[in-house]
Amino acid sequence: MRQINLKLPDVLFEAAQNHVEQYGFRNIQELAAESLREKIFERNEYDETFSKEEIEMIDKVISESIKKKLVSEEELKKTLLE
Repeated sequence: MRQINLKLPDVLFEAAQNHVEQYGFRNIQELAAESLREKIFERNEYDETFSKEEIEMIDKVISESIKKKLVSEEELKKTLLE
């Protein structure tokens, strides 16, 4: 576990403190951790995990696309990084 320092503008701090009191969080730290978990894990609409078979199929499509010059390696890399 890591500890971080977080600076908030006064208005945001006061709003966070009100939220803590209104919704039963122990403190702003707990609110911040829960908010991060929600933003990162719960709202992720796309499951980015792939099975071994899916990864092999993706690799094959990429290799064949490059080999048959359907797309250049540079275009493919650019698209995949977007």
